[in-house]
Amino acid sequence: MDSAPARHTGQGGSGPAGSTAVRRSVTAIHPPRGPRAEQARTAVRPRRAHRRAGLAPLLTADALAAVATTLALPLALPAAGALPPETALPAAVGLAALHAQAGLYRPRLAPSALLELPALAGRAAVLWCAVAAALATTPTGPALAWSALLGAVALQSVLGCAARGLVHLLRRRTALARPASTLVVGPGEGAGAVCAALHGRPEYGLLPVGIADTAVRPDTEGGALPVLATHEDVRRAVIQNSVRHAVFTRPPEADERTASLVRLFHDHGCRLWLADPAGTAKVTGMRVAQPADHLWGHAVQPLLPRPARTPERYAKRAIDSVLAALALLVAAPVMAACALAVRLADGPGVIFRQERVGLYGRPFTLLKFRTLRADEHESATRWTVAGDRRMSPVGSFLRKSSLDELPQLWNVVRGDMSLVGPRPERPFFVAKFSSVHPGYEARHRMPVGITGLAQINGLRGDTSIEDRARFDNHYIDTWSLWQDLWILARTAASFFRFRLGGS
Repeated sequence: MDSAPARHTGQGGSGPAGSTAVRRSVTAIHPPRGPRAEQARTAVRPRRAHRRAGLAPLLTADALAAVATTLALPLALPAAGALPPETALPAAVGLAALHAQAGLYRPRLAPSALLELPALAGRAAVLWCAVAAALATTPTGPALAWSALLGAVALQSVLGCAARGLVHLLRRRTALARPASTLVVGPGEGAGAVCAALHGRPEYGLLPVGIADTAVRPDTEGGALPVLATHEDVRRAVIQNSVRHAVFTRPPEADERTASLVRLFHDHGCRLWLADPAGTAKVTGMRVAQPADHLWGHAVQPLLPRPARTPERYAKRAIDSVLAALALLVAAPVMAACALAVRLADGPGVIFRQERVGLYGRPFTLLKFRTLRADEHESATRWTVAGDRRMSPVGSFLRKSSLDELPQLWNVVRGDMSLVGPRPERPFFVAKFSSVHPGYEARHRMPVGITGLAQINGLRGDTSIEDRARFDNHYIDTWSLWQDLWILARTAASFFRFRLGGS
């Protein structure tokens, strides 16, 4: 019971028109039934493995090229002498690091080893200069002459280009044989042009199954591809069609509704691209792949998500467990006093249990001190009890001081929640708000928390859901351990202040 629902505003706009006909379809993507219905209603765990798909072949090719250069250099240039065999592994690792820094492992739709050759040659020069310097510092290491150094750079460049060319060829053949389901995101003729390019050039390996245009009117009708006008339509299409790629025709940040789709695609493990049919789009805050890529003449680049930072996630969980356990010990006398006060004022049943929605849409049982006696249906569907005359003075005090939330420390110890994160909501309101506010469902990418960025900015009680979702998603997108500690400090400073309404 954190805030009041904001008013729903309709989404107007014109239907898309372009070289590929589209239509609004309610039958092409069927609502899931049975066990899949629950899956479609909840966020799913990100498939990070797909985002790394295709990286292993390029790494293998580069490593083999580095090893082959080390072994073959004495054969190609007998005057260079034999290189120590132990040079091969550091050379392979160093080359991979240099290529990663240059963006040579980023996904591309039309990769070309010849276009990559200048970058490969430059990194090969840096690598072998470093190898030569390292060998010169060892007492028994051979000193590489300039001819040997130039020969190593040339051989490395040729072998690396040939190995990468083979990887790109095999990838194109695989993409042609097994195209991946793709959604084109954008309005008007631009989306139609991109769909036409993908249909006409199957070697890209992207098979369009629909157009996501959140500004289109629901009654739009057209040709063969369905137009997905709502966030729910897009999510259902991703699940039903196993969508693996999303091609945006304009920068996602240009529209709030389109930006919310980025979170949805990331959560479902899709790879994101920005195609520019008009040739004029400029992306801010995004990394651009080099050399330039294209989709049948349309400038295209990958939209790269923030790193997963898994070690920091584990650190967040460890900090939560330790601090929550210590807080339970310190707050034990206060919690005992609260429990006694509730028992004397409101009778048996000190702890209130309620189903809430947590990480990836999974339900859990949230614990609070009881502040009002209500039946199960009322507690699950009533938005706020602030000002309810049935609430005793003890219940009112606990809610205004937020002391009723102390039992949630046990939820944190159990792993249901975090100390900092989006506040959990009841399933009834999650379904309701997700259908009205496109960014609301994306809040479940992060473990829910006792406090959060929205709470310290006053978004508690009867306040805007739209503002709340925006703060929560901003917290997730910019998350860091230091931000968590800052939010905890802000919360601790105001924990015992009385409030007009609780969560």
